Amino acid sequence: MEIYERTGLVTGGASGLGAAAVNMLYQAGGKVVIADVQEVRGREYAASLGERAAFVRMDVTDEGSVARGIEAAQKHFGGLHFCINAAGSGWSERTVTKNGPHNLSTFEQLIRLNLVGTFLCAAYAAFAMSRNNPDENGERGVIVNVASTAAFDGQIGQVAYAASKGGVVGMTLPMARDLAGLGIRCVTIAPGVFDTPLLSMLPSEKRDSLGEMVPFPRRLGRPREFALLVEQAIRNPYLNGEVIRLDGALRMPPK
Repeated sequence: MEIYERTGLVTGGASGLGAAAVNMLYQAGGKVVIADVQEVRGREYAASLGERAAFVRMDVTDEGSVARGIEAAQKHFGGLHFCINAAGSGWSERTVTKNGPHNLSTFEQLIRLNLVGTFLCAAYAAFAMSRNNPDENGERGVIVNVASTAAFDGQIGQVAYAASKGGVVGMTLPMARDLAGLGIRCVTIAPGVFDTPLLSMLPSEKRDSLGEMVPFPRRLGRPREFALLVEQAIRNPYLNGEVIRLDGALRMPPK
């Protein structure tokens, strides 16, 4: 599907991988809605891009917030054609610690954010896209979900994170099949270790060691490289129901 003059919504679009996807859509001539809980940063980013960018406050864990955000995006630019679900977070805790079993509350919170949030946004966005007129390929929209290589190579302490991202991987094919009759594609990207604000909190030596684990290129991934794959997922009409690892051939060790 062509991006030019069409509208995309990016959850978690105020920073990190989401912000890179926002920039890609805008530079390709699209209209883009930054959906995030980081209100100040999101509004500033939208203003720095120009009139084809807007911000909506959206908490992906809250169904009402998602519904209002999708509706606002449609009203602002007159439709919705792409949804990139980049909102998410991580957590490290073993299944059993010296204090007892894994905290259930934090496990549920991560599932709610990374998995349920992705599902809610995809479902509401797809409903909005179903009202579009199909293009020359019969397409009405594209959904790009974001998982993680932790879905396949979860490390020690990543049981909650891996479960949440594994769920995103697992719903990719059935979601694509569900939406096929509507002309809506669904693709999932599973990034490896990327140079994002989340990793910037680590000591420099830890970040360097993560980059050196990557077979080639031997460095952290760059957000614009993630955005390049998002662009291809949108533009290639035969790419559907697939999970694509973006990790420089990295397979994470147990720890």
